[in-house]
Amino acid sequence: MNEVVGRDDLLLVTLDTLRFDVAAELAVEGRIPHLARHLPGGVWEKRHAPGSFTYASHQAMFAGFLPTPATQGPHPRLFAARFAGSETTAGRTFVFDTPDLVSALAGAGYRTVCIGGVGFFNKQGPMGSVLPGLFQESHWEPEFGVASPTSFEAQVRRAEQVVAALPADRRLFLFVNVPSLHQPNWFHLPGATRAAGDSRATHAAALEYVDRHIGRLFAAARSRRRCFAIVCSDHGTAYGDGGFTGHRLGHEAVWTVPYAHFFLEASA
Repeated sequence: MNEVVGRDDLLLVTLDTLRFDVAAELAVEGRIPHLARHLPGGVWEKRHAPGSFTYASHQAMFAGFLPTPATQGPHPRLFAARFAGSETTAGRTFVFDTPDLVSALAGAGYRTVCIGGVGFFNKQGPMGSVLPGLFQESHWEPEFGVASPTSFEAQVRRAEQVVAALPADRRLFLFVNVPSLHQPNWFHLPGATRAAGDSRATHAAALEYVDRHIGRLFAAARSRRRCFAIVCSDHGTAYGDGGFTGHRLGHEAVWTVPYAHFFLEASA
């Protein structure tokens, strides 16, 4: 990462609330072709989330604690704050001396941009302003939120505008929090109803919706130069698993998440 930072643009996409099992099934079944073509080997890596809900998980990720591989470690991290005794900081790790990765990248000359989705990014109160406040530039509007059936399309349009407005020589760290998988998601499955509510099937349909549009986001991200992309979930969610519903709880469906990182080669 010490070679990547300062050379390439960076993209972090959190598919908020996406379960690992659903993501893995759809990749194998060929239902998310635009994502799968970038996944190493065409499959998601199984990892453990750093938090069981959005706020906690993103605070950790912005401090350099991305989801951890679901195998025995230690696992060297891509990014880490400098502190004595760290067992996951290695020679390839980008080490920073700021409180968070976002400000470190700003100090390295990046334009840091947040395109929010779920309520923790809506800037409508103090709590919803903390995470977007880490960035030099942040965007949120109701069409980006969880209740919008076209949330991701709207976010992608904003990302395209952000990229187009940036000077060619300025590096970009673009973060997009995708809300489409989060409840409510019933409207992504044809024939589903509000009364019936969300289910594992509507969750899967939401991921298919995201896949239909993510190619445009990737195209924008690589339109200026090569881009290093991280796509992952921040936590999963339960749909009656073991009697549990939702997240912010300690269940396998919540703690296990899909993860991938890869280069998007420059289109020019």
